[in-house]
Amino acid sequence: MAFDDVKAELGLLLTRMQNEPTDKHELYLQLMEKLNELKAFGMPLPQDLVAMEKALEAEFAAEKREADDERKPARS
Repeated sequence: MAFDDVKAELGLLLTRMQNEPTDKHELYLQLMEKLNELKAFGMPLPQDLVAMEKALEAEFAAEKREADDERKPARS
């Protein structure tokens, strides 16, 4: 895939993220896929998208920790 194609797809992805903020997990997976494509072609990674990917990872990890904590039985 040519750099311009990847760049265009990233632009569409960002637009979708603004229009569909409730589907963060799917958008995260698409973002991760596109960043991996850029890496595979040896292209520079846009740092704002890398930061977004890391922020989403941290958010999902925090949500998982909270869910795990809720499932733990209360100590008496």
